Amino acid sequence: MAEERSVDSPRFPIHKPYFAAQIILRALAIAATLAAAWLIITAKETSTIIGFKEVARYNYSSAFKFFALANIVSFVFSILSLLSTFFAGRKTVHPAVYFCLFLHDLIMAALLISACSAATAIGMVGKYGNDKTGWMAICDYFPKFCRRSTVAVGCSYVGFLCYLILTVVSATKSTTSSKP
Repeated sequence: MAEERSVDSPRFPIHKPYFAAQIILRALAIAATLAAAWLIITAKETSTIIGFKEVARYNYSSAFKFFALANIVSFVFSILSLLSTFFAGRKTVHPAVYFCLFLHDLIMAALLISACSAATAIGMVGKYGNDKTGWMAICDYFPKFCRRSTVAVGCSYVGFLCYLILTVVSATKSTTSSKP
C-alpha cells in the first residue's frame, strides 16, 4: 500500500548526489574556515624598524579581528549544518529543511564574503600602503605576517565559494522539492 502523504507536511526523497555534494562542500567549508581562523589568529611577527621593536598581530586591526571572528562563527555553524545534514539524510525530508539549509548557506556566504572583503582591503593597504592618506606599506617589514594573512584570506575565500555553491544547490533543491 502506498504511504499517505499529508497536505500539511509533504516529504521528498533525498537524492544521493545532492547528499554527497552537501557533505563534501560542508566538510571543505569546515576545513577552510578553521584554517583561515587559525592562520590569522596565530599570525605574529616582530621586526625592528628604525631602532624600535614593532609587532604585527591580527588583533591590531579591526578588519582582521572581524575576519577571525567571522571565520570562527562560520566554522561552528558549518559543523552544526553538517550534523543537521547527516540527521536529515533519511529517505524523505520535509521541504522546510531545504529552505533552512538555503538560508543558512546564504547567511554564511554573506558573512564570509564581507569578512574576506574587509581583510583583503586592509591587506592591500598593508602591502601597498596609501600615499594620499599617509599609510605606509608594512609588508616589507613583516613579510611572514603578510604571507600568513594572505593564505588565511585565501582559505576563507575557499570557504565562501563552498557556501556560494551550497546556496545555489540548496536553492535549486528547495524549488524543485516544492513542485508536486
